[in-house]
Parts: sequence; structure tokens; C-alpha cells
Amino acid sequence: MLGLAACAPAATSTATQPAGSQSPDAAGHVSGTITVFAAASLKATFTQLASDFEAKNPGTELVLSFAGSSDLATQITQGAPADVFASADTMHMTKLADAKLLDGTAKNFATNVLEIAVPPSNPASIASFADLARPGVKVVVCASQVPCGAAADTVEKAAGVTLSPVSEETSVTDVLGKVISGEADAGLVYVTDVKGAGGKVKGIPFDESGKAVNTYPIATVGSSRNKELAAAFIAMVTGADGQKTLSAAGFGAP
Repeated sequence: MLGLAACAPAATSTATQPAGSQSPDAAGHVSGTITVFAAASLKATFTQLASDFEAKNPGTELVLSFAGSSDLATQITQGAPADVFASADTMHMTKLADAKLLDGTAKNFATNVLEIAVPPSNPASIASFADLARPGVKVVVCASQVPCGAAADTVEKAAGVTLSPVSEETSVTDVLGKVISGEADAGLVYVTDVKGAGGKVKGIPFDESGKAVNTYPIATVGSSRNKELAAAFIAMVTGADGQKTLSAAGFGAP
């Protein structure tokens, strides 16, 4: 029996390797599939970056999931199968780092600031942040636990203005949607959201926005089954190609 056991072929590593966890080949080419959790404000840019990455790396697939950073961080904490996490603030990334749920150290790759979005006709004649507090103005913001909501809270304190929003949304794209649909006179979103919406909304900059600059970090999730591919995508986001795409969308440098 011992002799037979000794002659049995050894199990290959691929027999127990999870799907989508392929490693680089001898030439260093990555392959396989990863899931990227990214803040809602990154939807347009990360969709473009993922497409560019797949085109440059045949045999790879990036599955994208967008939502509020707080929701995504909670999902990862609860065991959601994510390989990469890109947050719209450092707070939620720090929570995952403190919980030992990241592989390595997160890298900052962009910054963003708030802007007032109004319908093209600007029916409430909004011209400043203080105008959002006028009686009868229907303003929509992000909930405080979401990065864009936390930024709005900071701006309110800095400006000495208290808003009475008709709705608090769980992602910045939901705020933008309320303005586009005409359900709100104004909404606090990022400058990148206004730019990405084209002529569907008009952007109203305000001085107090500089009091709340959001920094965007990105990291590999510790439970990732394809850390090599995750690292390759992060390298693209933080590298020249990624920075060019982010800048074109209105993001600031990290």
C-alpha cells in the first residue's frame, strides 16, 4: 500500500485553485477575472479604465460593482467576494485596513470636491451655497455615512449654513438622478458628476467646497483570489494612463 501511495501522481495546484485565480504566465502576462468594488462617483471612469485594461490584457475580465463607499465597505466586511476596493474617501478604506481585510497598503489615486447641480434652467435661481437653505428650495444630498454626505456636512459647518434636504441618498449618482428627473431644484454632487452629466444639469461652483476635499484610495482586498491581476489593475489606475483618464473626467490629482 505504501508503494502504491508513493507511485500515485501528486495533485496539481490547479486542482484546488479557485476559479478566476490564475497567476501570471512565464512572460508576466496576467489572466483571469477579478471583481472591482468602486464608489458610485467612479462609474464612468472605471468603466472606461476596465475596458482599456481588458483590451491591453487579453484573457482578463473585470467585473465592476458600483455603490456608495459605505455600502461597499460593509459588504466586504461581511465577506463579499471583492478583489479590489476603490473608495471615495479614506475613512472607509481605513476601516477595512484596521480590520485586517486589505492586502498591503492602499494607494491614493484621485481627489474630488462638491459642486451644486441644478436643472439646466435653474428654476430656483441658485447662485451660492447659502441659496440652498432658502425656504421652498428642494435640495437633495447624500446621507452622512456616504463620503459625499460627509463632505456636505463639512461644507455646511464651514459656511455656517444649515440645509433641510427633501431627500438623503445612499450614493451621489442617486442625488444626480433626482436633479436630472426634476424631483429636486438642486443637489450636492461632485464636480465630476456634473461634468459627466453633460447638458443634463448645470454646475454651480461655490467657494466653501474647498473645505471638504475627498481623497480616493484603492487597494487589493485580502481575500482576493487573483492578487496579481488586482495589483495590475491598481497599477494602471495609479499610473499615467489611469491618471490621464481621471483628469479628463474632472478628478484632481491625489
